[in-house]
Amino acid sequence: MYNTFELAARYFRYYITAANGRGHGIHSPFVYRFITGVLNDNRIFYPYSRIEALRQEMLTSAAVVEVDDFGAGSSGLNGKTRKIKDIARRSLKSPKYARLLFRIANYYQPGNILELGTSLGITTSYLASANSHAKVYTLEGAPAVAGIAKANFRKLGLSNISTITGNFDDTLAPVLQQTGTVDLVFIDGNHRKAPTLKYVEQLKAYTGERSIVILDDIHWSGEMEDAWAAVRLDPSVTCSIDLFFIGILFYTPDFKTKQHFVIRY
Repeated sequence: MYNTFELAARYFRYYITAANGRGHGIHSPFVYRFITGVLNDNRIFYPYSRIEALRQEMLTSAAVVEVDDFGAGSSGLNGKTRKIKDIARRSLKSPKYARLLFRIANYYQPGNILELGTSLGITTSYLASANSHAKVYTLEGAPAVAGIAKANFRKLGLSNISTITGNFDDTLAPVLQQTGTVDLVFIDGNHRKAPTLKYVEQLKAYTGERSIVILDDIHWSGEMEDAWAAVRLDPSVTCSIDLFFIGILFYTPDFKTKQHFVIRY
């Protein structure tokens, strides 16, 4: 994992070299529509306030849970016993990116959504709220954390979420066999090169022309940068977008030749 200074240096390089986030100079109609219709959609959707109120509950909860971390862990979180507020502070996606996930799901209306890394269920709730007709499958390694997430889903009245607990190495394949084609995938777990490449490879047999795969923290470490570089070069990926904190893979036939975009967000 990069330290704060290394990450800041990489972000500065990204910021000054990335394409303008308003869509100027983007010649791809598909990506231009993504920028104008998703990235720059500033509307306040109805679920935002309820989910953010729940986030605040998590940020102030002094309750303690036992966590078995199967991945690379989280910055500043060590040991098995953790406070919920510490998990919330270190592990949850910011409102900016959680709402972006909502807008992606809202814009493309995926039927099947898969999330690797439930944590406390905040991003899951955003994804599930974007399309009440979608079926959301979320995988979490720590049973105690998954239990908190499920309680949060009940508080929000979200009934279209299935929570699967266990190591991704054991749970991902059975879930994919159950879902068939996956339309939208958010990978926010493990944060190591080899497992990330393995998960994306497993997903390939279940992606269609309209599938979207989103990887979290693609510049979190050298390993994750290597993983991101490898997956976006896969022949089945026709378009990739680097937003620094997340990377997006598209498989759409709208692109006759592979294209990669680094966009300021």
